[in-house]
Amino acid sequence: MKLMEIFADLSVMMLQHDFYYKDQSHLPFEERLKTNYDHPLAFDTDLFVADLNRLLAGEAIDKPVYDFANHTRSSEVIHQESKDVIIVEGILILEDPRLRDLMDIKVYVDTDDDIRLARRILRDIKERGRSVESVINQYVDVVKPMHHQFIEPTKRYADIIVPEGGYNQVAIDLLATKIHSILQGKALEAKQEA
Repeated sequence: MKLMEIFADLSVMMLQHDFYYKDQSHLPFEERLKTNYDHPLAFDTDLFVADLNRLLAGEAIDKPVYDFANHTRSSEVIHQESKDVIIVEGILILEDPRLRDLMDIKVYVDTDDDIRLARRILRDIKERGRSVESVINQYVDVVKPMHHQFIEPTKRYADIIVPEGGYNQVAIDLLATKIHSILQGKALEAKQEA
């Protein structure tokens, strides 16, 4: 994400919803393959909300790691210290009112269907070892219908709708300016407390 590149050395972090898919180790592998990862019920959003609340309180968390090859949560975790700015990322984060209530700014990245499909093909082949045919079949059968049922409707909760995603330089500049402002405010607060 472009914003994380801009703020790589500052007190900014990203918390990705994709790390919080539910643990499925109790299910046989064949059953795990049937999981609809584009449905809100695929996520352990309760844990995601709890971890976000801990981060907002200044506490560290151990983020789960999802093993996409085995379709379940890994035994690994990633230790994450809290930062001054937390960017919450995920296609379904605006779907849950508890998450919306925790966000200062809600951004919906609006991307055309064909661009989403192309990105998914590239990602799933490169990062998840899938075939083009399996990615396209899943997109047509599951991903696109879930997008229209659960993701597209959350646009109404957004404070900002960004067309063209990471290629919209105006939107990136606006968000970067806001993040700089928050970081400057936090630095000023720290000086006053010292």
